[in-house]
Amino acid sequence: MKKNIYLMYVIALMHGMVFYGPIAALYRQSQGVTIFQISLIESISLVLCLLCEIPWGILADKIGYKRTMVFCCFLYFVSKIVFWRADGFLWFLAERIMLSIVIAGLSGVDASILYLSCEGKNSQKVFGIYNSLQTAGLLGAAAVFSVFAGDNYRLAGFLTVVSYGIAALASLWLVEVKNNQTHAFCITGFRKMVSHTLKDRHLLLFLAAVAFLTETHQTITVFLIQLQYMKCGLSVQQIGYVYIAVTLTGLCGAASSCLSRRSGIKYAGILLYVMAVLSCFALAFTEKAWVTIGSVLILRISNSLFQPFQMELQNRQILSENRATALSINAMIADTVGAGTNLVFGILADSRLSSAFLFGSFLCMAGLMMFIAWHRNWIKK
Repeated sequence: MKKNIYLMYVIALMHGMVFYGPIAALYRQSQGVTIFQISLIESISLVLCLLCEIPWGILADKIGYKRTMVFCCFLYFVSKIVFWRADGFLWFLAERIMLSIVIAGLSGVDASILYLSCEGKNSQKVFGIYNSLQTAGLLGAAAVFSVFAGDNYRLAGFLTVVSYGIAALASLWLVEVKNNQTHAFCITGFRKMVSHTLKDRHLLLFLAAVAFLTETHQTITVFLIQLQYMKCGLSVQQIGYVYIAVTLTGLCGAASSCLSRRSGIKYAGILLYVMAVLSCFALAFTEKAWVTIGSVLILRISNSLFQPFQMELQNRQILSENRATALSINAMIADTVGAGTNLVFGILADSRLSSAFLFGSFLCMAGLMMFIAWHRNWIKK
């Protein structure tokens, strides 16, 4: 199934090419959207993801992973067209509603396609390359933005539309890996799966720990850090160059399997959480550009190594053949956590930016404690 893996790599690369990435928050602000409204849109998006996760997981296991991937990739493409032409809160909200449907649809499906296409061999390495190619796409897009787009936000939006259109076309050539006849959908089995997940306290600890680090990284590196850059006196062009450097560090995700193999799961997890805690703490107490840049680089490295790591651990814990449904249930739980944290981040950032960074440090510390508790039980099993 190497064809699938290579096509998924292309899709990841194209989906990573968000040309307005360096100025995502500034783009929205230029169209009259406040930081609190941005955080509100993010929270609404996560709630919608929560509502769509399980129906999408069930549907994906029923109709197949390829059809789900194709539909989501084309809707992703349409959402970027809306973003490109958006003007005001309601349009950006509409774009995010479509994006919520896409994220819920892709949740677990892309990982399932990769995991099953690997046939149980080197899956963490493949996940690492997959995530790194998304980062490579961001890097290429950031370079184009800095050199050509500059203050032309609309051009950055249009170029993003083009890259997502290519990803949608690439999805058409995927080969189905889901045997729908053998593993037909059963509502009773689904209810048992949900019940089993919600009763598994240690799995819930793991999912909450994952959500805390992931949402902290997402909120800070996509939205809040741009405000910090402006606070440090960086120009829009300088922000673009810093974004390239930060994005470049994301390529280290390909080394995730090497880290966990050499240091072990426990110590790899501890290291990544501690890096995130320290970076957020440093951001809360500095207005110096070099400290800010160094801190966000550390946070990005931590998350880039963490994502393939946690994807592998999630897939190891799934025993059901309906893998997309199981991963959707997991994502639903993580989204529930994220919906709450995003609102808190927004409220704190509107009041005092440093308070939001301290909150991120607290979340990562709590995630570390949860990860250690989960690992202790996982070893016993």
